Amino acid sequence: MSTAFLPTRYDPDTVWVSFAIASLASYVALDLARHVRGRAVLATLVWCLGGALAMGTGIWSMHFVGMIAFRLPIEVGYDTALTFLSWVAAVGVSAIALYIATRERLDPRTLTIGALAMGGGICAMHYTGMAALRMAPGIVWNLWLVAASALIACGASAVALLIFFGMRRLHGLRARLAHVGAALVMGTAIGGMHYTGMAAANFAADAICLSVDGVGRQSLGVVTGAASLILVAVTVFTSVLDGSVAVRTAELARELQSANAQLQRANDDLGRLAFVDALTELPNRTLFDDRLQHALARIDRHADEGSTREAVRLALLFVDLDGFKPVNDSFGHAAGDVVLRQVAQRLRALVRGADTVARMGGDEFVLLMDGLHGADDAIALGRRILQTMREPFELPERQVSLSCSIGIVVYPDHGHRDQLIACADAAMYNAKRAGGSTFALFEAELDSQAGGGQFELQQDLRAAIGAGELLLHYQPKISAASGRLSGLEALVRWQHPRHGLLGPAAFIPVAERFGLIVELGDWVLDEACRQLAAWSAAGQRLRVSVNMSAQQLRQEDLTARLSSTLGRHGVDPDQLVCEITETLAMEDTQATQRVVEQFIALGIRLSIDDFGTGYSSLAYLRRLRAHEVKIDRSFVADLEASADARAVVDAVVRLSHALGLQVVAEGVETVEQRDVLVGLGCDELQGYYFARPMAPQALIQSGWLDGHAECQLGSEAGPAGRGAS
Repeated sequence: MSTAFLPTRYDPDTVWVSFAIASLASYVALDLARHVRGRAVLATLVWCLGGALAMGTGIWSMHFVGMIAFRLPIEVGYDTALTFLSWVAAVGVSAIALYIATRERLDPRTLTIGALAMGGGICAMHYTGMAALRMAPGIVWNLWLVAASALIACGASAVALLIFFGMRRLHGLRARLAHVGAALVMGTAIGGMHYTGMAAANFAADAICLSVDGVGRQSLGVVTGAASLILVAVTVFTSVLDGSVAVRTAELARELQSANAQLQRANDDLGRLAFVDALTELPNRTLFDDRLQHALARIDRHADEGSTREAVRLALLFVDLDGFKPVNDSFGHAAGDVVLRQVAQRLRALVRGADTVARMGGDEFVLLMDGLHGADDAIALGRRILQTMREPFELPERQVSLSCSIGIVVYPDHGHRDQLIACADAAMYNAKRAGGSTFALFEAELDSQAGGGQFELQQDLRAAIGAGELLLHYQPKISAASGRLSGLEALVRWQHPRHGLLGPAAFIPVAERFGLIVELGDWVLDEACRQLAAWSAAGQRLRVSVNMSAQQLRQEDLTARLSSTLGRHGVDPDQLVCEITETLAMEDTQATQRVVEQFIALGIRLSIDDFGTGYSSLAYLRRLRAHEVKIDRSFVADLEASADARAVVDAVVRLSHALGLQVVAEGVETVEQRDVLVGLGCDELQGYYFARPMAPQALIQSGWLDGHAECQLGSEAGPAGRGAS
């Protein structure tokens, strides 16, 4: 006998709303799953919790919208507890799905377990929600349709997992389109499962709803509507947030990429600057030394293996430009840089690919030739360098012509392996002394200049400055009017422990060449001021002249250090005379003028030494505001025999007096020279005729400091004997 059932029907519009909600819930599910993956543990937990609530609410809303679309001819309601329990089941299903989404890959085992768990959860949510319709008699179920709905739920879950993991490989617009398409497919599958499950339910004709006083259709509509709105809000929020984060992430990625590129460029630049000369882009001293050491190691290794020495030679060519400084002085340092770059290009074009051209600094270059058979190859290259350097260099709106001097050393034939650059440098200076524009091969007699002499001497000099081996001798300057002492010139000496007392000619060039001249000059100034203070304490107020080097004048803090030295020893600035050569004064007139003005502001006197040997501008000499000029000894030496020398001295004296300058004649060695200079009007005289440079104690013993060594400058009888002692 067949059982009669209540007729059922569905509201089509509400059914479509349920499918839309199912698709929207699927879209949110896929989007949340994408957010959950790849985050830190705490962030993953937060996203899983929020995602499970939003996704579960969406699925639950779809179910109850479908229930609202379902119509019976009797009044129905829903049990509150079971309705809430169905929502919990939906949230639990969502949590399972999001947890699986955090996995790195989807293997068959995970897919099977996940699909069954999710499908079972969806069925639990659906049939718990159906049980909320407490019917009497109870709902009659079509078990085949129930099974079909369960299969659909598990199948839809499996498809959802496969879609999500498959979408990981997509990006951009393709990923977004796939996201929408997958949501529609999943929404249809979820809706199909729901309505299949609904079709499995049959209600007896005499059935009544026991939960009619529970959650009514209107209340359920409000709840599901609110849930749907929440779902839409979550969707919009996550999309906006995701878009904002994506844009910001892309911006940060671009900024990071740009920063990484800049950092890489900076690292490359630093690496390049560490080994490459910035101006010429040639290897610098550091890189050249490294390549030289590798080349020397290869030669020594071949020698140890018994290879023929003719095949394992190397050569260094030290190249220094002749006449480069006037280019900087006349046209500016920018023009000089242009010339140096052209020199680098020409040298690079002359060598083989295995050779190295490096810039040592300034206008000095060095070439390394490896694998030579003898010196002839290096000499041939030297000749080519000389020829190419004679060709004019192109500057804006002009051409300049230069030459160069080259020193050549061949290893292992010449010099020690650790002194090859010094040997090549010494050979280059030999070429300079020969007049320049030539090359010189290193010779054994140059060894004293390269390594055995100058190198050891500069090492000794470094130690001597602080070891008390240096001392000052003082040469008197005599007033032509009174014949009495008018001042002293301080001249440095070195009491070398092995070589004895050395004059400045033996070590000043070494100090200039190896960068010790500033330290040496500072010592001279300090010692001269100390001695002036000692004489002043003894009641003798004197004035001392000190020679200044070009390197000292280029020191920006020179005036400050001078002031500190004078203050430390309690010496009046007027007691100190700084002597600079005429050539040095004219090298950089603006810089010299600035230093002179600082000297004058401090109260220090200025003397122009070796006057007459340079090319001074008379107008510049007037502006320089020096206090005295010293006539070069070469003119004094020719006074007796040369009318031209007397004419030059006479002109210098007249010019200097017209400009308010005192005139000092140095190098006076005979009575005849003395008489001529006095007759021409020189103010002060200095030379061996009066006294040699001597230590402070010898000055006291000779009587110069107490006024007992007065000279009778008009007579034939001078104090030459005593002064020479």
